[in-house]
Amino acid sequence: MWKTATTFALAVVLAGCASMNELHSDVSTYSQWPAARQPGSYVFERLPSQRENPDQDAIEDAARNAIEAAGFTPAADEAKADVKIQVGARVSRNQVLPYPEPFWGWGYGRFYGGRGGFFGPSFNMHYPVTTYAREVMVLIRDNKTGQALFEGRAVSDGVSPSARELLPALFEAALKDFPQGGVNPRKVTTRIE
Repeated sequence: MWKTATTFALAVVLAGCASMNELHSDVSTYSQWPAARQPGSYVFERLPSQRENPDQDAIEDAARNAIEAAGFTPAADEAKADVKIQVGARVSRNQVLPYPEPFWGWGYGRFYGGRGGFFGPSFNMHYPVTTYAREVMVLIRDNKTGQALFEGRAVSDGVSPSARELLPALFEAALKDFPQGGVNPRKVTTRIE
């Protein structure tokens, strides 16, 4: 019995640790990729606003592994590249009350540490929590015609503002089903390296 309980507890702890290295994203993809076409060489394409963004190099670096895992290779010459790829990312900060108490101390909090409660000062529900919405976008165009062939977006919310560790996993999620589209939006889980 003790062995079974210990094994179960260890499995729960290990599962919890494994989930700490996972990112759950909402992904939407739209594809007009020709069925017979294989991924080829690529170059990054920048909008005028992206050319002035000091973080654009880091955003492209974060996307590079996911793009190459989808089968693309960097082009030595921009004019000879098969596709141009635009990537973008943003992180926005939100403050929320995670579990607002509707009666400000007269509900369940009155008895479980709520404002004016019988069991001590309030430590529940009235302090805002900062969360971050992280979003990436990938747009792949044919280099010769300019036709949009594939668009992918991935969004994830959480308490970490860190983009350096999370953006590669978001780009991986956005390109996970390339070149197919899919049910939009859908949940995709990727590993954080």
